Amino acid sequence: MKKYDVIVIGAGPAGYAAAMRAVDFKKKVALIEKEQLGGAGIHKGALWSKTWWELAREARSIRKHGSALNMVSPPEFNYKRIQFEVEKALNERVAQLEHQMQNINVSRGEELFDYLVGTAKVVSKHVVQITDNGTSTKIEGNNIVLATGSKPRKLPHLPIDEEHIFTSDGLDNLERFPRSIVIMGAGVIGCEFATIFSAFGQTKVHLIDKGDRILPFEDEDIVKIIEENLEEQNVLIHRNSRLISMEIVHGEVNYTLEYDDGSKEVFRVEKALVSVGRVPNYEDLFDESVGVKLDERGIIDDLTSTSVDNIYAVGDITADISLVNVGELEGRYAIEKIYGVPDRPLIYENIATIMFLHPEVAGVGMNEQTARASNQDFKVVILDYSCIPRAIAMRNTQGFIKIIVTNDGDYKILGMRVIGAHASSAIQAVALLISTGKGIRELAELIHPHPSITEGIQECCRIILGKSILKPSALKSAVTSRAFKNGKYKDAH
Repeated sequence: MKKYDVIVIGAGPAGYAAAMRAVDFKKKVALIEKEQLGGAGIHKGALWSKTWWELAREARSIRKHGSALNMVSPPEFNYKRIQFEVEKALNERVAQLEHQMQNINVSRGEELFDYLVGTAKVVSKHVVQITDNGTSTKIEGNNIVLATGSKPRKLPHLPIDEEHIFTSDGLDNLERFPRSIVIMGAGVIGCEFATIFSAFGQTKVHLIDKGDRILPFEDEDIVKIIEENLEEQNVLIHRNSRLISMEIVHGEVNYTLEYDDGSKEVFRVEKALVSVGRVPNYEDLFDESVGVKLDERGIIDDLTSTSVDNIYAVGDITADISLVNVGELEGRYAIEKIYGVPDRPLIYENIATIMFLHPEVAGVGMNEQTARASNQDFKVVILDYSCIPRAIAMRNTQGFIKIIVTNDGDYKILGMRVIGAHASSAIQAVALLISTGKGIRELAELIHPHPSITEGIQECCRIILGKSILKPSALKSAVTSRAFKNGKYKDAH
């Protein structure tokens, strides 16, 4: 039986990161994958959907500026060609990861890394069985890292066949843009796909929302912009609705909704997408005798450690945040935990996120509604994109920057949200300040490149410190400064 220092099960973002970190420690590591290298981080997940989003964004721009391009009729986009471009992007990333794996031992001058293909099962505390094409082998490891990711949640009462009614895993089965599609679930993934399909202008999109607004975890001012843009793209948002039934009839999809007032309505569309979250992949992953504890959300872990002292869990298989960057962070942290004290503690408060909507939304830390729920005093400053020279130059001033700080004179950053062009590039400096527990003074004095969206962050900090160029009292329509104290808001110029 071949022996390893570390066995990593799952070659998605978390598992791959863990394996490469083990190599840094000069440990012998086996990385096992049963399907596709890169997992959902590349295939049918993050990179896949974001490549679709980038192409959809370009398509929306072409449609918007069609008259300036002398187009006499709305453009039609070739689904197969776009799908081919998406596949090219995925293949580029996979090829890069494969190339590294093929050369890692040569570059390090010793045999440290093995990539094994097959279905893995932990059969005892140190032994993993790998089955591929009916053949089984066993390997032994001092430590085991579980990184098998997640899959779309399915609802048992819906006839999901990945031909008419899809999860995100089956959308690649589409042969063309559907004439119409209903999306069940108005969270991030559902809204991202609504954004993508509507941007090409060839699909009538319906979006089922059980509440009175989409993205219920986000601030109302952000949601308002996203909803307006979706409806401008002819998306029908079913608010305050509950899905009663969904069935396939003559090759199309009929669905019935019941609204909060008790009324019901039947709709007919060509396709349906069920987007109601993801569930961890741990079925038949380990023998019960191994003793890894789980709950309904996933493997129970304490900063990547499971109930078994040499077995770790990272990424979507745990109940932590399901993001690629979080999975990679956890994978690296688990290895550092095994082989010594990590460089820094594993914290989640400063994790930056992006929602690929129209426009994109980036965030870190608390938003305004979570700040209110935390029962603490805070100040919030909102700067409209119309105040940022780069946004003006881009001719795209829809959006704003919002910074939330403690209202105690230290002005430590509690959170930030940016909605608008280049939102994702504006978030990282604030994430660093949150992780170090610093306030905003350093950011206010930093010289930012001009023109850039990040200058808007600097101006927000100056507003909080009372030394801004743009004054909230004089530019009330574009600059907001308010304090939340004892459960109430008041202006804070």
